[in-house]
Amino acid sequence: MNILGKIAAHKRTEVSERKELYPIALLERRPFFNTEPVSLKKHLMRPGASGIIAEFKRQSPSKGIINANAKVEEVTVGYMNAGASALSILTDNQFFGGNNEDLIKARELNFCPILRKDFIVDPYQIIEAKSIGADAILLIAAILTPEETLNFATLARSLGLETILEVHGCTELSHLNNKISILGVNNRNLTDFTVSLDISLSLSEFISDRILAISESGIHDPADVHLLKQAGYKGFLIGEQFMSAGDPASACQTFISQLIQFEL
Repeated sequence: MNILGKIAAHKRTEVSERKELYPIALLERRPFFNTEPVSLKKHLMRPGASGIIAEFKRQSPSKGIINANAKVEEVTVGYMNAGASALSILTDNQFFGGNNEDLIKARELNFCPILRKDFIVDPYQIIEAKSIGADAILLIAAILTPEETLNFATLARSLGLETILEVHGCTELSHLNNKISILGVNNRNLTDFTVSLDISLSLSEFISDRILAISESGIHDPADVHLLKQAGYKGFLIGEQFMSAGDPASACQTFISQLIQFEL
């Protein structure tokens, strides 16, 4: 079993426990549950948008501790001031050191689209995402069936949430359905953790122009973004590149400034 399989198995146990502690009826009474979500897709398509989805995460299975002391309030506000188009917040605790409170804090301070980055294996998590202020969720094709993907994306849309379908290869494109708002291509090999932009570049020829596509992981400099834009990608999810810096927000600002200059 690869790391993704281990995470999914742990997540099913975790969700079962959370259902007992926080029933759906309780989630539906939280303040954010009735707020109007912000469209990630529209923000990525805005004229002049950087397309950068700046991610907050403290650790990962491949890198271990990345930035244990980062404050979600400072980093996320800094990301948006730097010109990021959206935020991605890791809420998985066991493997990424995140939690729901991180997203709640980010929501309280930012009016941009926020992606809840987690490993969704149960409809409960989608309702939970709405209750903590997320605007979009991530569905990972590798841990779901096409039927689950459709059911989960349908539920998300009924709550006003947008869905990113994450794929790692061409065969997983079969999970696409008309409830999916955005296609995300992860450049990380989940077996050996190697990362290559070639995954996004090779898949680009199989992606319809009718769907907005983003590239995830392995983006290190503005030249990478420029290359991916030429391949048709509109969004670029960047986490470790920023979070591994002493000041993630400053690293994001430098990256976006360099990107602007690169594209002049």
